[in-house]
Amino acid sequence: MSPTNRRYRRTACTGLALALPLAALAACGGGSGGDTSAAAGSGKGTISVWAHQGQKSEDTALQNAVKSFNSSQSKIKVELKLIPGNDYTKTITATDASRLPDVMEFDGPTMANFVYNKKLAAIDDYVSPKTLSNATDAGKAQGEIDGKHYGLGMYDSGLGVYGNKKLLDAAGVKYPTSLSDDWTADQFTAALTALKAKDSDGKVLDLQENNGLSNEWGTYGFAPIVWSAGGSLLKDGKAEGALDTPAVVSAMKTFQSWKTYTDPNTDGNAFAKGRVALSWVGHWMYPAYSKALGSDLVVLPLPDFGNGPKTGQGSWAWGIGAGSKNGKAAGAFLDDLLNDANVTAMTTANGAPPATRTALAKSELYKQGGPLQLFADQLAKPCGDSDITKSCVAVTRPVTAGYPTVTAKFSDALNSIYGGADPKSALSKAARAIDQDFSDNAGYKIP
Repeated sequence: MSPTNRRYRRTACTGLALALPLAALAACGGGSGGDTSAAAGSGKGTISVWAHQGQKSEDTALQNAVKSFNSSQSKIKVELKLIPGNDYTKTITATDASRLPDVMEFDGPTMANFVYNKKLAAIDDYVSPKTLSNATDAGKAQGEIDGKHYGLGMYDSGLGVYGNKKLLDAAGVKYPTSLSDDWTADQFTAALTALKAKDSDGKVLDLQENNGLSNEWGTYGFAPIVWSAGGSLLKDGKAEGALDTPAVVSAMKTFQSWKTYTDPNTDGNAFAKGRVALSWVGHWMYPAYSKALGSDLVVLPLPDFGNGPKTGQGSWAWGIGAGSKNGKAAGAFLDDLLNDANVTAMTTANGAPPATRTALAKSELYKQGGPLQLFADQLAKPCGDSDITKSCVAVTRPVTAGYPTVTAKFSDALNSIYGGADPKSALSKAARAIDQDFSDNAGYKIP
């Protein structure tokens, strides 16, 4: 995997580089005071904007959006500061709320912690109703707490299984073509067995093992197994009885059994080079995979463990700093930033699904009949982070200030299970640790 692909991966999928920053968030303590609101201000003057530095094309799209806004009117001037992606979350965490910018980008799972620590203000009074209503339901889900919105994104994310049609056909494997046609977990395992019989080294699956599993990729990539088995990372503020149910334990045993079929993918090219027939990853690999396989590339949903197929969702979003003295101007900039022209420019740069209804409907990749329609179909059936029914698909990671602990403990358990540990013991241990941390922090309640 080239450095460019690594950057692409980090920016397009929420938080593959979040492991250290999230640990820092967990250590930064709680600030459970009253609601924090930005001051309205005059709606004029200079406002500061912070964003993470992503791949060059993303940075250019954002810089162009700022230039266009500044030149389109004379009341508000935006000053943009780009901060290296690897340092970004740590920088916000270490900066006093009073010194944060008027507008700041944040990675989705960090939002609740920033609200808890009084660093983000609700945006409802400052962005237009049109901007809020144009956001997709899935996009809004990661930025909402108790009916208030703290963030909106330009783009979202999603998971699937990419397939090599040539290799699947050669092994006689029938594969799903849509969400309604998904594999069960047993059918997925049967497909791996059939593919193995036709493969020289028996390694037919890529799970992005090269990214490691005891990090945010572990949670983002494989929490869908928990959700699809009818479980949850957190239910009513508790992990015990949600994360460690018999159905989740059974699903994790199935996941563990796939290791024998999995290419460790140390070079990042197992699927692109044709060594494996299936790759479990997100939308962000489409450009590289499409270039490598052309018409042999097929896009499939994740397998169903009994509660319907599920995917993760969420990505970078934009909010207003709680210390801002010019919320009106900040909101005006966000209204402009989230228009079709800017969202389309950004999602063309990074290949992600647009997080606004109008841009998504026009996207060449994600529109009906487009090559990545599956990802749009998944995002059109959002679950939020708590009501995970059989019929919904796109699940938001738990919107809680305690998310750093949830992801750290779950991904450690996942990594242990993949390495051969007993799933029941590993999941129960993780659930107990999560619940202890939540108990120690009064449930991370945000008043």
